[in-house]
Amino acid sequence: MRMTSATAIAQAVRSREVTAQAVLEQCLAGLEREGGRLVAVTRVLADRARRDAAAIDAVVAAGGDPGPLAAVPYGVKDLFDVEGLPTTAGSGLYADAPPATADADAIVKLRKAGAVLVATLNMDEFAYGFATINAHHGTTRNPHDLDRLAGGSSGGSAAIVAAGLLPFSLGSDTNGSVRVPASLTGIYGLKPTHGGLPMGGVFPFAHSFDDVGPFTLSIQDMQCVWSVLTGKSFAPPTRAPRIARLGGRFRDNADPEQIDAIDAIAPSASLVELPDIGAARSAAFLITASEGGALHRAALARDPMAFDPATRDRLIAGALLPPKLYAAAQDFKTRYRRRIDALIADYDVLLAPATPCVAPPIADPRVLIDGVWSPARADLGIHSQPISFTGLPSLCVPLHRPDQLPIGIQLIGKAGDEDTLFRFAVMLEEEGRIGVTSPTGLFQGDSL
Repeated sequence: MRMTSATAIAQAVRSREVTAQAVLEQCLAGLEREGGRLVAVTRVLADRARRDAAAIDAVVAAGGDPGPLAAVPYGVKDLFDVEGLPTTAGSGLYADAPPATADADAIVKLRKAGAVLVATLNMDEFAYGFATINAHHGTTRNPHDLDRLAGGSSGGSAAIVAAGLLPFSLGSDTNGSVRVPASLTGIYGLKPTHGGLPMGGVFPFAHSFDDVGPFTLSIQDMQCVWSVLTGKSFAPPTRAPRIARLGGRFRDNADPEQIDAIDAIAPSASLVELPDIGAARSAAFLITASEGGALHRAALARDPMAFDPATRDRLIAGALLPPKLYAAAQDFKTRYRRRIDALIADYDVLLAPATPCVAPPIADPRVLIDGVWSPARADLGIHSQPISFTGLPSLCVPLHRPDQLPIGIQLIGKAGDEDTLFRFAVMLEEEGRIGVTSPTGLFQGDSL
């Protein structure tokens, strides 16, 4: 079973072409039949979802409007608070933690718009990685090739949408944890302007960079989810966007087709080189490690063996960083963001690769960086992490590559101007340059 778009499902329910309960049951059947192969789902919330679907059908029967996402099933990365369940953040350490007393703010907003939460989704433990290699739940698989990574740390949220088992999902992006899996699974993923989406009730990783980010199968759906989460409507464009291509390190360690696609989209656009990319990425690593280590310091001291070994070692290293080094990295970040704002003042959209390559194989999870093989868990974010450091919004869009493994590019905008990114992506969709391609040979069946 493949779900159609979120907006199409909502319209069908609101016009009484199909019931919310019928939508949900088809969704649950697909998750039961196909979800296990992906290792993407950590919990199915069938009882809660059935109550919500029945309530939506009652609203429709009474002549009411349940909202723009009426009966649309979705899932959330396993670090969102879900009332009545422990928030595990992908770790066995919190499997028996006290249950959340309320839903995360983003879930509350989506529920008011009619969306139906059906599942929590796999992730790297505490969101520390770009691969969704999870010692507790297993490694999430890419629906385009089950022997390859889906990316991370929001890999479960990306894989379940790319497989067509849910029309949208929520992840979180600190240094690329939405954009990396969106690129590797061939769907749309948004890192908003830092602080642009509600973070209440989301288990933190590094507060300096953490953001909620949606995954969708189309720009129309992305705009709808964005509007629900922000309460904003979309303004018509006043002029054509001014485009630039990111040069320097963003032209290195990239798939040649990414560079060709960027150059074809804007062949005469200026090449803009962000300064001190290496220093920015190093500072991002320092801030991320330090904030993550501080957050988990007490738990590390109490029960270090309960952590995934790969996560534990990185968190311990972060907890041991000198405070002066962290302060210097934060000072650099503040100054760097001012420099970038000045540098890009004349542009509305910057184009850059999203990941350095297609999805690596699970059996050998490495990527080639500057001619040297490097762990995918650390370096799949080589092109996304510097953008997180700027605080700017970045939309990962899938290049149109039928019969090939997917890969995406980033559309990067000015702070608070996601609208321009969405409009530009619509244009690219209409030109056939970007778009979602269904996985070959998997998850086939009737669409809803």
